Amino acid sequence: MSYFKHFPNILYQSPLDNKKSTADYIEIKNLFRRTKLKDYLQGNVSVFNKYVIEDGERPDTISELLYGSSQYDFIVVLTAGITNINHQWPLQDFQMYDLALSKYGSETKMNEVHHYETFEIKDSKGRQILPPNLIVDKDFKMDGSALRFPTNRFTLISQQGNQQLDDKNEYTVATDNIARPVTNYEFEINENEKLRNIDVLQRSYLTTFVNDLRDILRYDRHSRFVSGLLSSTELTNLTS
Repeated sequence: MSYFKHFPNILYQSPLDNKKSTADYIEIKNLFRRTKLKDYLQGNVSVFNKYVIEDGERPDTISELLYGSSQYDFIVVLTAGITNINHQWPLQDFQMYDLALSKYGSETKMNEVHHYETFEIKDSKGRQILPPNLIVDKDFKMDGSALRFPTNRFTLISQQGNQQLDDKNEYTVATDNIARPVTNYEFEINENEKLRNIDVLQRSYLTTFVNDLRDILRYDRHSRFVSGLLSSTELTNLTS
């Protein structure tokens, strides 16, 4: 991935044990320039499309698909807002079981309840009473339809089919199933699925983006300026 080659360097006071003095510098990539790049990306949202990462796809394969070359894999990563590819790129489906087993220690723990998520509930006039997918605990409860007008009944909406709830003062998770349990394993799968939705640069803006990227990351002239691609930090605690 050619991502880092576009970042300028900085001369940093050497922390190495074999340095000759505190006046020694080492040249490293200045990753703090990502802040300027982030501001640029947030200010140009109209040049991006939504993209769903398919199982097994990588930045280089997406770059090949969208831009005709794998060399722009760093643009896929940048526009997706990814700073840690190991933790922010979705795992393949077959890897999820091993990840969950490693994290929770056993299949029993994997299948324990992580949290509950609400079903959508509407009244007889179609008004939403409870939004779907709210994260709640097992003790969650809500006021029932009996506390409203007698003719206003509540309906629970789910993929398994709609169900009219009893006319009562209160609904709970335990007695009325107004929320479903989500296991630790399901939670990990859902979190991984969220990573599949990214922004990608429209192909027509590719050349402009690459040129802008170089300009954004270059240094302006300042007291520690060496060149557009090199700056230095100040020396501290000088000794020889």
